[in-house]
Amino acid sequence: MTDILEIVRSQKLTYEQKVFSLAHAAEDILDVLHVPEKTKNYFEQNAIDNLFEGNAPYRPRYILLDYDKFIKQGSKFLQLDPPKDLEELLNSLMILYRHVPSITSFPVYLGNLDKMIEPFLEGYSDEDIKKKLKLFLNYLDRTITDSFCHANLGPEDSRAGRLILEVEKELQNAVPNFTFKYDPEVTSDEIAELALYTSMFCANPAICNHNLVKDTYSSDYGIASCYNILPIGGGAYTLSRLVLPKVAQLSKDIDDFFNTILPECLQAMGDYMNERVRFLVEESGFFESSFLVKEGLIHKDRFIGMFGIVGLADCTNILLREKGKRYGHDGEADDLADKIMNTISEFVTSFPAEYSPISNGHFMLHAQVGMDYDKGVTAGVRIPVGDEPENMSDHLRHSARFHKLIPTGCSDIFAIETTARNNPSAMLDIVKGAFSLGVKYISFYEENGDLVRITGYLVKKSEMEKFRNDEAVLQNTTHLGAPNYENNNLKNRKVRGV
Repeated sequence: MTDILEIVRSQKLTYEQKVFSLAHAAEDILDVLHVPEKTKNYFEQNAIDNLFEGNAPYRPRYILLDYDKFIKQGSKFLQLDPPKDLEELLNSLMILYRHVPSITSFPVYLGNLDKMIEPFLEGYSDEDIKKKLKLFLNYLDRTITDSFCHANLGPEDSRAGRLILEVEKELQNAVPNFTFKYDPEVTSDEIAELALYTSMFCANPAICNHNLVKDTYSSDYGIASCYNILPIGGGAYTLSRLVLPKVAQLSKDIDDFFNTILPECLQAMGDYMNERVRFLVEESGFFESSFLVKEGLIHKDRFIGMFGIVGLADCTNILLREKGKRYGHDGEADDLADKIMNTISEFVTSFPAEYSPISNGHFMLHAQVGMDYDKGVTAGVRIPVGDEPENMSDHLRHSARFHKLIPTGCSDIFAIETTARNNPSAMLDIVKGAFSLGVKYISFYEENGDLVRITGYLVKKSEMEKFRNDEAVLQNTTHLGAPNYENNNLKNRKVRGV
């Protein structure tokens, strides 16, 4: 009750943020999941973490609507006919987005916008289209006040894609987070360079290795939330994470880590995730009541469970602290990290997951990005900030080694010198080289820009400063970004030249 009263009295939360916080507090009063005492103990030790999903699952964590189907058929529930022109399309999407749930209470996936918009551009001038896009994108930024929200572009070149990039460069919005799907066999150098040039002004878009991830599922994929690779027409039931440095700290030595603590934590988290999925599917009523299901925009058999890991670098360094070996710098450390990842991967690919046919009845590994309360926990499989290799190519080779086992998303972030704005072709060469090595996802931002990529999401430095000064801010991800930026020394990311 004290925590609830603090939410009510807060002067740092907007009305909307208070409503969401109070709803979450109400959910956490419930106790409906069957969780063994040993699992509860690992939660208390923070070795496993449910990422604030709440105690009573009543909607999937991430939903990726089939927007193409919506555009073709409209929505009987929302009383929307199929759109006939650009105005009707953008208006219908604005209405639909308001009704797409997720863990954030906002849509985490807005569709492949360029492909959705392109068929409706005939008869409009570029300037007229850009005006409409500005209104549309500003609406999204001001109403979806959580930057765990993605829109996708590419891999094809298109008029719509180019205009969206031009508008995004002007607007400097934090929402949506854009991903450009890049495939050297499909994507022109011109639009790829435009995407990278745009990212030097607004940290958007990030770049996905389309050729490497397009066959992850039997259905098409989308990028949602931070950089999550998930099936269209479905999404993710849940995402829990294994906090690897905490697992290491609970272990007596490396043998105890591999023989006892890690296996127990893996089993506990797998069982816990199954219990969340079971309740959501069998008891919550979501799939029986949602109009999204009834109209064929999502399907229960296209949802997966995301088995997250975080802090591989810190875990490795803890286990080898007596030898002084460091992840990303010493072969022995990287070999140990490789063994840890393969051990986890073998468990995840064999553990039976409830209601997950699209992933062949198993959970799928994910490189989780971290939380605002993390200290000494490096996102996913990244090298800690401030300890990056001097040579960017060495950094990318290391990334590729650890991206290969993670099907539902992993990424690396690079702060770039301002001069890169003058040489987008060189940036594209970096992307081509990284993707040829096996890097799955990469993002850039200009060292002095206002927009900064925290772990996978975007926050403005100016907004973080307001929050630190106890001012209310529009986007609740600023609440996460400000402490994360400080706790993990993100201002000290190595700035790369091009």
